[in-house]
Amino acid sequence: MVVLKIKRPALIIWLLAAALMAGIVVSFMLGRYPIQPGDLFGILLSPVFPIEQTWTDQMRTILWNVRLPRILLACMVGACLSGAGAAYQGIFQNPMASPDVLGASAGAAFGAALAILLGASRNVVTLAAFAGSLLAVCLVWTIGRLTRGKQLVSLILAGIMISSLFQAGTSYIKLVADPTNQLPEITYWLMGSLSGARMSDVLFALPLMAAGTVPLILLRWKLNLLTLGDDEAKTMGVAAPALRLVVILSATILTASAVAVSGTIGWVGLVVPHLVRRMTGNDYRYLTPASLLGGGLFLLIVDDVSRNLLATEIPLGILTAFVGAPFFLWLIIRGRNA
Repeated sequence: MVVLKIKRPALIIWLLAAALMAGIVVSFMLGRYPIQPGDLFGILLSPVFPIEQTWTDQMRTILWNVRLPRILLACMVGACLSGAGAAYQGIFQNPMASPDVLGASAGAAFGAALAILLGASRNVVTLAAFAGSLLAVCLVWTIGRLTRGKQLVSLILAGIMISSLFQAGTSYIKLVADPTNQLPEITYWLMGSLSGARMSDVLFALPLMAAGTVPLILLRWKLNLLTLGDDEAKTMGVAAPALRLVVILSATILTASAVAVSGTIGWVGLVVPHLVRRMTGNDYRYLTPASLLGGGLFLLIVDDVSRNLLATEIPLGILTAFVGAPFFLWLIIRGRNA
């Protein structure tokens, strides 16, 4: 009898993948118009197999046009924010690093607010948020390269400064915005939400998220060397500055694409990697894929609560703060007492 031995971190990854698939199935059934399991699988399989219709046309429309893009975006955005957070924590060797450490979220908020102020369409607002996020990180990287001293410290300080500038710009835009139409739209965008998600949002974000995810997956074993320091990495044949640039660029693309389609959603990139690290350890060969899966599952659950808990949908940024802040405090206290 052959017994397959699976390492615990690998087992955690498989369990997270199974939980994510189960969460997706359950999410399809939840909502103002519940869909029974039989109708759900019938709708999903009917384009391929000749299945007798037992569901209404309204159910089909809701599933394909409303819930499918929203569920996909929840998984994608959660995975990107969590994966970017894990990468930043490794790069900066700082457990408090998060996807907005280089000003990506602040830049996206400014770009989206400016586009809303100018009366742009939803697609233009998304593009403006993405462009603003990249602009902020480019400014941070340029300033970090021009300063003396440790580059990692310079990047963090530049990120704080640029974030403050873009936040000030966003505040000014809110001040001059029309309080009847523009200001509520800007405020709601800043809270983060997947309400009104469309397949066009998925198609916009998918190639960008793939471009950021693939390098992190392929280079995840080298991230372990970066956590040891540049000198140790160099002795093992790894060009630390070049690798750091690739990882920062990939994590920035993940953050920018996620924030552009969902608004500002905090805590996912900070809390989820910490939780996953407790289950898989610090080995990025397992931590990176586990963080991606865990982030997707976390935001999917939060989004389900957001659209089902009350009659009025709760912005995701509020829920993630309510869940993330106490949970992170619990992690800190437990780690100190361990």
